[in-house]
Amino acid sequence: MKELKQVVGIDVAQKELVVTLGRMFEDLSIELYAYKVFKNTEKGFVGLSDWVKKVSKAELKVVYVMEATGVYHQKFAYYLDKNSYEVCIVLPNKISNYIRTLDIKTITDKTSSQAIARFGLERKLDLWNRPKSVYKNLQQLTRERNQIVSERVIVKNQLHAEESEAEPNENSLNRIKARIRFLNSQEKEIKKDISAIVRSDENLKKEIDIICTLLGVGELTAVIVLEETNGFELIRNKRQLTSYAGLDIKEKQSGTSIKGKPRISKKGNRSLRKAMHFPALVAVKWDENFRELYARIVSKHGIKMKALVAVQRKILEMIFIVFKNKTTYDKEYENKKQAQKNSVQTQKV
Repeated sequence: MKELKQVVGIDVAQKELVVTLGRMFEDLSIELYAYKVFKNTEKGFVGLSDWVKKVSKAELKVVYVMEATGVYHQKFAYYLDKNSYEVCIVLPNKISNYIRTLDIKTITDKTSSQAIARFGLERKLDLWNRPKSVYKNLQQLTRERNQIVSERVIVKNQLHAEESEAEPNENSLNRIKARIRFLNSQEKEIKKDISAIVRSDENLKKEIDIICTLLGVGELTAVIVLEETNGFELIRNKRQLTSYAGLDIKEKQSGTSIKGKPRISKKGNRSLRKAMHFPALVAVKWDENFRELYARIVSKHGIKMKALVAVQRKILEMIFIVFKNKTTYDKEYENKKQAQKNSVQTQKV
């Protein structure tokens, strides 16, 4: 029987790559016919690709499918891209949701790689492209800054606790304050590095200037959004973007007995969600459109955080829109659109 598709499903861990090779036939049946484990090293990458060549059909292309597992998948993905292999990288929540639909009693590295192979055979997936070097550099810097900010919060809490002592130790206070000054200086250096990269790329600077026309969105927020989405390269619409950020709504309801509260999934890019927090606070205060959205949700549900999350989601969507349309943000747009709609309705009457 003729084969239609070949997929390598890879479960990525820190030290190893668990691999299952599968194929789909013209009657849409699936066969998982080869399995092996390789080290997550350069030598392991070469051995894996050589093994796939031996056990797969040369006349039919092979697609490598893996989960986005922190940073452990990146080296292998870069190796495959460098050697012109087709790669698909899938969010972990998609694979975990897919596994629930299968008759798998025990989840192991092997069964996970099998599920990933099946997922790649059954679905039409977008091919992964290596991030632009400028976005990759910015991502490393923004994530380093995030670690520094998190560490500084811990140290400041230590300072507060020490100062609250009945008889605080002056030497301890001085050392804690010195650490805070050091972390502040490191954050300042990182911000300078980010600004230097932005200024050196004219197109990137224009894109960021457009995004920053939204109230509350500064250069750092714009940079985080662009580098975490690789310039929205694989984002087709707003719904896909909010799902990628983990700002999409999940709800569990069945009949009349089960009705869970709607919540955001939080199964997505944490850096994007975190970057939207302060812009949302500013937008609620200074932008009438976002203030109205916030007030409407608070009055309906009485939960301020729920309203703030809705504003975060809306800001992220607006960033996507102004970026794709290459137009600055116009906070009167909704009013103009409604006025135009009313004018058309009046003319019809």
